[in-house]
Amino acid sequence: MEKDYNPQQRNSKAMQKQENAEQKVEIAENKKVEDKKTEDKKEAKVEKKIIKKVKRDEASVNGVSLPISTKDSTAICRFVKHKSIDKAISDLELVEKLKKAIPMKGEVPHRKGKGIMAGRYMTKPVGFFIRMLKNLKANANMNEMEEPIITEAVPNRASRPYGRGGMKRKRTHIFIKVVEKKKLAELKSKSKKK
Repeated sequence: MEKDYNPQQRNSKAMQKQENAEQKVEIAENKKVEDKKTEDKKEAKVEKKIIKKVKRDEASVNGVSLPISTKDSTAICRFVKHKSIDKAISDLELVEKLKKAIPMKGEVPHRKGKGIMAGRYMTKPVGFFIRMLKNLKANANMNEMEEPIITEAVPNRASRPYGRGGMKRKRTHIFIKVVEKKKLAELKSKSKKK
């Protein structure tokens, strides 16, 4: 059997398909225009929400459960305090090269140096401190501090896990804080007035 061929019917179907395609194109164009409008509105909102960064006067770094003895870290903290970050890092690098000794208290061998009676060259703990001070310098730069000075360097004993043969391992938490030099002067003048 052969199908009846009707050219008019075929033309009308083709015309309907073409009209449907034109309608789809118009709808798509309308959507694009609407999307652009909403994007422009979102961008305008984002521009309004720009927040000004608050400048801070201090920065800090925390070392958690470092494998250093608390006695050594106390001496290093005392050695580092009241110095700028760069000066502290350079001094600790000299200690690492055995050029400068860290002053200590107690029954420790005597060392040559200005104002030192007893001291040690602690290479392992000094490495941890140098790493922490470099992190602290990055924090200070992020907070846009001009002349940061170390005001606090506090070692605390951490929980000490058991090692081989039932020995307890050395663990210390270390907290170092830096304050801008200008703010330090203001704080000192306020404390003197009281």
